Amino acid sequence: MKDSNRTVRWGILGTARIAEKISIAIHQADNAELTCIASRDPVKAADWSQRHHVKRSVGSYEALLHDPDIDAVYIPLPPSMHGEWTVRAAKAGKHVLCEKPLALNVNQAREMRRVCLENQVQLMDGVMWYHHPRAHEILKLIRSDALGEHRRFTSSFTFCWDEVPENDLRLQRDLGGGSLGDLGWYCIGAALWAFNELPQKVFGTARPYNDVDYNFSGIMWFTKNRIASFDCGFDVSMRKWFELAGTKGSLVCDDFTRPWENKKPAFYVNDGFGNATKHETEAPLQETCMINHFCDIIRSGRLEQQWPDLGINTQRVLNALDYSARTETVVNLADFFPT
Repeated sequence: MKDSNRTVRWGILGTARIAEKISIAIHQADNAELTCIASRDPVKAADWSQRHHVKRSVGSYEALLHDPDIDAVYIPLPPSMHGEWTVRAAKAGKHVLCEKPLALNVNQAREMRRVCLENQVQLMDGVMWYHHPRAHEILKLIRSDALGEHRRFTSSFTFCWDEVPENDLRLQRDLGGGSLGDLGWYCIGAALWAFNELPQKVFGTARPYNDVDYNFSGIMWFTKNRIASFDCGFDVSMRKWFELAGTKGSLVCDDFTRPWENKKPAFYVNDGFGNATKHETEAPLQETCMINHFCDIIRSGRLEQQWPDLGINTQRVLNALDYSARTETVVNLADFFPT
């Protein structure tokens, strides 16, 4: 039922570092309230609630899910826990904003979507930049004829660890680690978002470490002579850009995952003759944009299935690329069914 003035009450499962950014966004969002934080360590939960201005804390995830005063949950847990806790949250009637990668494999992600649909709750992965005004402006231009026929989508997302953090979950394959899931997720998702379809086939190559991809390069072939390629990794200086090139020009966003300067989000359109047009947009925090959008969905009473669909499609391509790198083969997506 639509209720445009309803306050959406949030709970967070876990005290991961990314949860701090989301807590700020919930506090800033319109008609949203950060009601409860859960940790398996009740002392940690209580301390976190005081530092981040949360009404109350609980010492278990189950206690939060059974709280009738919670409408939506944010899940910043390791990827290996996303499937279980999304399903539990959905069965408890809570809308779910889940960190990426959405799951360990596409079958698990599909099950998450099925249970959320069955319980009429929204599922969305926590990719923030999709919800920023800049992304909306970029998509309008992409859907127009400004670039001509699209040919190539190229992107990169990397950062460099000074020292390898051996115990970091991103270096543990059984926890869903690897640069592909941590960083490549954004590059894959951006290509699907721009081309608005799945690739026909993919190929990936990786430099392994601890049985995860420490650095990854991928290529995706789409219909209509379109190709997307990307690289991601933990051993290259910070890069977070994409370019969509067409027959008439190209569009470049050199900080698509997060603006270098929050007050000046921009992108550029090049005409192929050395002339670049700069486009600046509004500058709200993208985390707050995402929370506002999610709350609007809840208040509208109408689920938006494009978000779980995009997450599942991203998961499917990610799994295919991972398999490709491990087997050194080109993978036809239609034939790929991960176990």
